[in-house]
Amino acid sequence: MATTSPPQDIVMTDRQTPPPIPSDAEPKYGGFTRFEIELEFVQSLASPLYLNHLAVMKYFESPSFVEYLKYLQYFSQPPYSKFLMYPGPTLKNLELLQQERFRQDILSPDVVARLIEEGIKKGTEWARS
Repeated sequence: MATTSPPQDIVMTDRQTPPPIPSDAEPKYGGFTRFEIELEFVQSLASPLYLNHLAVMKYFESPSFVEYLKYLQYFSQPPYSKFLMYPGPTLKNLELLQQERFRQDILSPDVVARLIEEGIKKGTEWARS
């Protein structure tokens, strides 16, 4: 019987560079570029319910996942932020996720509800302006 070793985490370094903005020559992963995959994931962070799900599944306890969240901060830079559909909540939550305390607090339904209420309030204020 052959044994397989568990998948290894990819080590993230401070020198890790963001992917280039997609071009036709970039390799595809399941039909998508690395940039498109990272964009889709980072936009999902705008959802407080998804953040709670990640916390419940203990992703925030993984040092490699926390490093990945740190790496994704390149989306706050202008060449990349222009691709975000909801830059306000996406970047706010990405910034909050850099704090260990927030990664623990998001387990609380009260914190999730407060983030949802803040999002609704901001959306309503924006629509009125």
